[in-house]
Amino acid sequence: MRASSVVVASAAALLLTGVAACSGASGDDPQPAPSASSAPPSEAVSGARGLLAAKAATALDKAYSALYSFDDGNGQPRNVVAQIGRDGTWRVDVSGGALGGTADVTIVSTAAGVFQCTLGSQSNPISPTCVKVAKPGKRVPADYSPKVERLFRPGLSVFTDRQAALSVAEVPPLAGAKGTCFSVDSISASLTAPVDVGIYCYADDGVLTAVRVGFGELKVSNQIDGPATVPLPGPETAGPPMGMDAPPAAPPVQPTGIVPSA
Repeated sequence: MRASSVVVASAAALLLTGVAACSGASGDDPQPAPSASSAPPSEAVSGARGLLAAKAATALDKAYSALYSFDDGNGQPRNVVAQIGRDGTWRVDVSGGALGGTADVTIVSTAAGVFQCTLGSQSNPISPTCVKVAKPGKRVPADYSPKVERLFRPGLSVFTDRQAALSVAEVPPLAGAKGTCFSVDSISASLTAPVDVGIYCYADDGVLTAVRVGFGELKVSNQIDGPATVPLPGPETAGPPMGMDAPPAAPPVQPTGIVPSA
């Protein structure tokens, strides 16, 4: 399957490092957040819910770039590259993530807002452009979202919120996944789930290592340290953003000089 030039370049950089996971020994890496057990009693959350909150708090301070394989069950798994900056900016590139799988797309979050950006490829060498699709920290509208971006930074604030309507249980790791895994479900039937329900796995340093949700399964392949900040890959334009569905087929062209029969 075709992968964007940005996805391929990022994947190659990750693979050339030969690093399966960051050790956290770099001087630029933030210190791990305190665990729930070391928090004051008034702030402690017991059991799996508290452990997930501690993992999410660590993840909020972790900068990394990682290559993932995403399998939505509809064919060959696709590449996903996530970049989390030390300043809280982030970017998720999804190969074949827009226009019914015919276009590569990236979602980027900066202090100015959340953007959907086009990505060029060898077969489609366009210059990337970006369209603002949400205010800072807000969710991308469903019409413009490849969904995968929701599995990274956006869910962490929910996992650290003790008031979120979630049921959490620690479960065995997904096949081929490392880290601690949690089954996350909503406990409110009347409200939209604050995150995608499913299984989330995190390494000790806060890196997301695997996820299984209703729209697919994501697993990390390789990882390196993250950048200081994540900029937009191209200039902001007025839009419109790309949709997720395949564009309608063009009507057949009538040969000139032939009048259709009644």
